Amino acid sequence: MTKAIIIHETGGPEVMQWEDHDPGMPGPEEVRLNQEAVGLNFIDIYHRTGLYPLPALPAVLGLEGAGVVEAVGNRVTDLHPGDRVAYAGVPPGAYAQVRCIPAHRLVRLPDDISTRQAAGMMLRGMTARYLLHGCYPVKAGDRILIHAAAGGVGSIVCQWARHLGAEVIGTVGSAEKAEIASKNGCHHPIVYTEVDFAEQVKTITQGQGVDVVYDSVGQATFMKSLDCLRPMGTLVTFGQSSGPVPPLDIGILSAKGSLFLTRPSLMTYTARREDLLDHARDLFEVVASGAVEISIGQTYALKNAARAQQDLEHRKTRGSSVLIP
Repeated sequence: MTKAIIIHETGGPEVMQWEDHDPGMPGPEEVRLNQEAVGLNFIDIYHRTGLYPLPALPAVLGLEGAGVVEAVGNRVTDLHPGDRVAYAGVPPGAYAQVRCIPAHRLVRLPDDISTRQAAGMMLRGMTARYLLHGCYPVKAGDRILIHAAAGGVGSIVCQWARHLGAEVIGTVGSAEKAEIASKNGCHHPIVYTEVDFAEQVKTITQGQGVDVVYDSVGQATFMKSLDCLRPMGTLVTFGQSSGPVPPLDIGILSAKGSLFLTRPSLMTYTARREDLLDHARDLFEVVASGAVEISIGQTYALKNAARAQQDLEHRKTRGSSVLIP
């Protein structure tokens, strides 16, 4: 019998239980996957607390992982036992030693990417891809602002955006994290605990503002993020680590310069198989080229996922975090 982190009710970290778990055999269009690494993400916390409701309880948390195919359903033709694969997105169930998952959600890993590296980059890396190429097409000469620039997504966005030729401004919580962001390609790290980041952005851009803001913080940064934009700039809010953004009078977008606002999700941007493969391909290419380096800041045993989530909530992590089954 294999094991998994299972919740029977929503709540704090204490609801996460390390229990026996039988994933069963794969259905006709599924794969049974022996997981070698599992990604840790803020959305896991949202599922655990009930902020983002899961389809049903009890449930196995987690949306990202990588491992080796054990068995395939009788309608699966493009994957075989022994293949190294990775995934990010629905359905949940990643916090497990072994799981079954629809084959169409898996991508085969190149030889030069390890399963641990994949588990630390699939969700964040494909998120960075749709941020930089989907929500706003970043190009050479653009100015961007990325919050949590030393975090998992932020670290990748900084490197990728600089590779594209953008001027990168990032907010961080400490001088130590500012150094990390700078090493990852952030031209202008701003320690938001010491200065007003909106005023700093105005100074850096000589009052012009940035073309796009990528905001995963939510409530604490939303209004000032709008103030950082140039006229007709774009705010991409893709997370809410500080809490959800309150209801908004959309007239404020007009008053602040005919701004654009979007709230995307990876699930939408990769819902079609061809889009999933495009996102994965582009991610693998920038990693393989050396333009983007994936930093695994910390690893935890999967059975200690509760502590891992607490560290993530309290901003004690750097880069990506990986759970080892």
